[in-house]
Order: sequence, then C-alpha cells, then structure tokens
Amino acid sequence: QVQLVESGGGLVQAGGSLRLSCAASGRTITRYTVGWFRRAPGKERAFVAEVSSSGDAIHYGDSVKGRFTIARDNAKNTVYLQMDSLNPEDTALYYCAATLLPPIENPSAYEYWGQGTQVTVST
Repeated sequence: QVQLVESGGGLVQAGGSLRLSCAASGRTITRYTVGWFRRAPGKERAFVAEVSSSGDAIHYGDSVKGRFTIARDNAKNTVYLQMDSLNPEDTALYYCAATLLPPIENPSAYEYWGQGTQVTVST
C-alpha cells in the first residue's frame, strides 16, 4: 500500500506562486508514475501533470504548460508541483496519485490517491 499526503496549498493572489508536495509512505514510489490532478468547483477532475518513475518523461495539461513544473525526489519519496503565474482559474482541490503504469493522463489508471490540498487564487 502507498499512502500519499499532499501539502503546500493555500490562498495566493493572482500572479503568485505555490509549491505543492506529495509525500509518499508505506512503500517507495521509485517504480511509480506520479500525477497531479485537480478538481475545480462544479467541474470534472482534470489532469495537471505527471512524471515517470525515472523522471525522464514529463507531461503537462494544456492549461498549465509553461507555468507549472513537476519534479520528483525519489530519495525523499516525494513529488513536487511548482505553480507559477497562478490565476483564478487554477483554484481547485489538487490531488496527487500514483500508478505502476507508464505515464498516462487518465485518472482511472491511478491506483493510489491523496486527500488533496486546496489552492485558492484571488484576483
């Protein structure tokens, strides 16, 4: 079993930055693809970013390309999401998730999920 805990969310003004962390426990995640997803109020869960187990394959959702950066530190069993140039449309509950599959944007493919961390971007 893998337990995932997100942290780093909060309230930030438009144009600001936040760094989210996804800390894993129970098992090393070195073999897992880790993804970030978000759910905005009244909307479906959406893909944000993912990183392969080795870190050499990274993909971003179109709405965050050029603003968000995903990175992993396997020594710390942690994956990060650096979010810059935030805008109100980024307001959502952000989740990290892990799968043994190669990088995939479909949330149904992810086996383990955290509880989420709230990001709110004000105007």
